[in-house]
Amino acid sequence: MKALTLLLLRVSTGALLVIWGLIKVMAPEAAIGVSDTYYDGRLSAEAMQTPLGAAQILLGVLVILGIFRQIVYPIQAIVLGVGLAAIWQYIADPFGMYLVSEEERQVLFFPSTTVFFGSLVMLFFREDDAIALGALRR
Repeated sequence: MKALTLLLLRVSTGALLVIWGLIKVMAPEAAIGVSDTYYDGRLSAEAMQTPLGAAQILLGVLVILGIFRQIVYPIQAIVLGVGLAAIWQYIADPFGMYLVSEEERQVLFFPSTTVFFGSLVMLFFREDDAIALGALRR
């Protein structure tokens, strides 16, 4: 059951990376809007969208397949952790009572904590992730 659960976690977190990567490639203006709003525009250059998106898609596919896990899982945790850090005030104040205004509040950001901690579970239990292409190569 543990291996199946890790497979499902791997597919869902990897799919999230693929989806966000596709947004960068196929709708760069949307990705730029997110960057402008939540990352202070640090990732807003239009020329960055396709390479970042392609890298994120590749990372997501590698996560889904479960190959190069010793490298891919830490990178996934970093990417998702940076995303979580960028919205920390929405996580700390989901109802807009102290850090963000009531108009800016985003309760829907709170699941980002689950995705990030899920990536840590995958990282620390990767030896138990038996239903993965990387596990077949042992």
